[in-house]
Amino acid sequence: MKILTPATSANLGPGFDSLGLALKLYNEVVVSPQNFTSVSIVGEGSDKISLRKNNTFINIFNQIIFELTGKHSNFKFSFTNNIPFSRGLGSSSSVIVSAIALAYQISGFKVDRQQVLNRALEFENHPDNISPAVWGGFTANVVHKGVVYSHKMDLSSDLRAVVVIPNNAMSTKQSRGKLPKSYSMKDVVSNVSHAAYLTACFMSKDYTNLKIASIDKMHEEIRMQGLNELFEVRELAYNNGALMSNLSGSGSSFLNLTYKDDANRLKDLLKQRFGDFRVEVFELDNNGFMIL
Repeated sequence: MKILTPATSANLGPGFDSLGLALKLYNEVVVSPQNFTSVSIVGEGSDKISLRKNNTFINIFNQIIFELTGKHSNFKFSFTNNIPFSRGLGSSSSVIVSAIALAYQISGFKVDRQQVLNRALEFENHPDNISPAVWGGFTANVVHKGVVYSHKMDLSSDLRAVVVIPNNAMSTKQSRGKLPKSYSMKDVVSNVSHAAYLTACFMSKDYTNLKIASIDKMHEEIRMQGLNELFEVRELAYNNGALMSNLSGSGSSFLNLTYKDDANRLKDLLKQRFGDFRVEVFELDNNGFMIL
């Protein structure tokens, strides 16, 4: 059985740990029963021997399989990893969601997306990345008593994500450690109001006001200080038609949302200015994970 799980971009400015969207950039995993366990990796991580010995997907998959069937089984795992590691594009969420969903499928159980999402929260304790990996589209999420409550809106086919992917990795744990332990009431109110307005803009497909809606006061600029070129990325993007321009997750990637007619021009300008960075144009995913 094969599963495709999309990359995601989370936070989206003020929606810290709560808002995210899905991109048409997929990790692919093929799992088949076998007499002994074997692992092959193509793409990201193919040079890391440790991923064959201690693989997060396999660990979660085997845990869920045993919970559902009471059996330990052997499988052949074939990974095609297209989502960059530690770049703020949801690579870990893709692994977690795909492992849980495929374990249910192979065990003969119904793959219920809400159940997959709630189980995924056990392994990643905030829903902004895992939710769009499950549902696709734009999702607004809260966690209440261990349950993720999500609202999803499909994203327009007229939109594109122009993503700047630096060579520098950013550790989520380390970047979180740089954030303040407390915030002023003014900054908290600013983020609450902007996150609410950003959600309203996506839900009503009012993309013209995303630039205002996506202003953040809590985390983004602190994290961007780890790679000062990102401030230039945002300025160039906004000067050339970007609808919103924000740090993707905890970074180091930067998400620039634009209309499709403007995407390639913006890509060329960003690539010309930041020649050492990878710049890609992605369509937006409205499906979430797909079992084939």
